[in-house]
Amino acid sequence: MSAMADITIIDDNNIVAFLHNPASLALPKPFGQQIFLVEAHIAGTTHIGDIDNIEPHLTEGMKLKFVREIGNEYDPMAIMVKDNNDKKLGYIPRNKNEILSRLMDAGKLIYGTIHKKERVGKWLKITIQIFLSD
Repeated sequence: MSAMADITIIDDNNIVAFLHNPASLALPKPFGQQIFLVEAHIAGTTHIGDIDNIEPHLTEGMKLKFVREIGNEYDPMAIMVKDNNDKKLGYIPRNKNEILSRLMDAGKLIYGTIHKKERVGKWLKITIQIFLSD
């Protein structure tokens, strides 16, 4: 297979999606580092219909993807949290998403890892640590 098959054409219609897809930016950096930014819980897990089926597959240390939802009608700074199977888990809480969303909008790679999960009544509380990959 030629190297030409690995080329992705970027235009105005897909540049934002490209920048926010961690796999598309998986270029090695000679002195890259992971910078811890903040700890938070995932908001909205009670609104995820199949969270009880997803929960057994969530393990401490699992890497999570963040997806900006610029057009979110409730929060223009919204950041959706997905597991490694692209299942929606919820959102970064509004009180912690402004700086993170601005970093993502500037093309920075922000991701999370599961730090702890516990049941609090009917709520699945997933505590995550959020990092900047630089």
